[in-house]
Amino acid sequence: METVVENIPPAKPKWLKVKLPIGQKYTELRGLVDKYSLNTICTSGSCPNMGECWGEGTATFMILGNVCTRSCGFCGVKTGRPETVDWDEPEKVARSIKIMNIKHAVVTSVDRDDLKDGGSIIWMETVRAIRRMNPNTTLETLIPDFQGMERNIDRIVEANPEVVSHNMETVRRLTREVRIQAKYDRSLEVLRYLKEKGINRTKSGIMLGLGETEEEVFQTMTDLKNANVDVVTIGQYLQPTKKHLPVKEFITPEQFARYEKFGLDLGFRHVESGPLVRSSYKAQKHIL
Repeated sequence: METVVENIPPAKPKWLKVKLPIGQKYTELRGLVDKYSLNTICTSGSCPNMGECWGEGTATFMILGNVCTRSCGFCGVKTGRPETVDWDEPEKVARSIKIMNIKHAVVTSVDRDDLKDGGSIIWMETVRAIRRMNPNTTLETLIPDFQGMERNIDRIVEANPEVVSHNMETVRRLTREVRIQAKYDRSLEVLRYLKEKGINRTKSGIMLGLGETEEEVFQTMTDLKNANVDVVTIGQYLQPTKKHLPVKEFITPEQFARYEKFGLDLGFRHVESGPLVRSSYKAQKHIL
């Protein structure tokens, strides 16, 4: 009689356990978020680094709704037909940043392939509104690929935030499975184009544990350096629900340290590499 071996995911290791966020600054910001119903990715995404980032005056905001036109295998954001654009959103986000007294704001969004401009006009207006209302707040924009359309990317360039980030998410071989509607080379070209157009600091991130090899990670980091990217973040993929791609492997802290050394040896200005690292982890450092 043949024994059937189930594909059981690996057990979560101890280094992925996080402490509950504490501290006066965190408590104050948590109270403001709840009081004014402010929408941050930190809370809605249950980020493990929320307490640390908020303690340093950094927070992440998502614009253009919470429904994405793409259906990436790793992402917990809902997919489907998005709601109509809220043209008051730039002012709302800027007001939230002011209420929270944020020193460094990260702004991200869903993909809006349903819009001719890909949402780039709201993106540009959001940066401008934040600048008007919070002149001392520095900015990172974590943008979609805008389907590689230069006229839409140019709006981000015109707004000129301190850092512009676009995530590769994974290695070339796994891109079709992990980022179904995205293209590896298109993402590289977006990052290269941003730098060519004069963006001071560009940034990208990848997740590990989806079945990639060490050599593939090294190659992706090399590709990013060749696209003149300044900052790279590397973290552990965690499965949002059972419907999403499974975790193939939990990467050890020692392996993350090897990737950090490799990246610094390549010449990246900053490399954040660790099991709990997310795109906006220590984001305030990346403007330096």
